[in-house]
Amino acid sequence: QVQLVESGGGLVQAGGSLRLSCAASGGTFASFGMAWFRQAPGKERDFVAAINWDALRTYYADSVKGRLTISRDNRKNTVYLQMNSLKPEDTAVYYCAADTSPVNWRPTRHDEYGYWGQGTQVTVSS
Repeated sequence: QVQLVESGGGLVQAGGSLRLSCAASGGTFASFGMAWFRQAPGKERDFVAAINWDALRTYYADSVKGRLTISRDNRKNTVYLQMNSLKPEDTAVYYCAADTSPVNWRPTRHDEYGYWGQGTQVTVSS
């Protein structure tokens, strides 16, 4: 059983930065496809970023390209989301997700991921 625990959310002013972390336990983290999604109040859960097992491939939503960076440390079983130049529209609950069998991986689809964290709130004030 895989467990994911996010941390690092909070309140920040527009233009500021945050770094989210997602610590995984259970399974073989180094083989997982990992992703971040976010959900704003009253909206669907949207893809933000994803990273393959060896970090050689990353994927981003158009709305965050150039501002958010996903990375991972397989020694620490942790995936990160560095968030720079934050905007009020980035306000959402951010969820970490794991695909433990990323065969024919479709990294932007939420139904690819069998395991989810509890979420961490990010609020960007204007």
